[in-house]
Amino acid sequence: MPKDYSRTLRVADQIQRELADLIQHEIKDPRVGQITITAVEVTRDYSHAKVFYTTLGSKEDNFLVEKGLEHAKGFLRSNLSHRMKLRIIPQLHFVYDESVERGVRLSKLIDEAIAQDQTSHHADPDTDPENQ
Repeated sequence: MPKDYSRTLRVADQIQRELADLIQHEIKDPRVGQITITAVEVTRDYSHAKVFYTTLGSKEDNFLVEKGLEHAKGFLRSNLSHRMKLRIIPQLHFVYDESVERGVRLSKLIDEAIAQDQTSHHADPDTDPENQ
């Protein structure tokens, strides 16, 4: 594994921590209130960073959050340059992370399938191994 690959990961982790702190403490925009930075991917030359985020709101709220993040992009990048000692501060690209939402939906489906299986098991005594 190349050495600068691990440095890229460390820089991405640091950007994630710094952005989370900046969004929580420095941004006053109400559209960007309750978001979580789930991951950051930085290109090898540090020129671009994909910032994955998630919210607890609805689709309409996600649209507003996206607009708020786009509006705050310059402020966040400027503050990153003061907090991090990098020659190049990456351009920030915000991407909504659907993995949390997808995970919740899958978990609900699994719970429903288990509940349905248990009700069908209790309704049909012939399938119960204790009655055989």
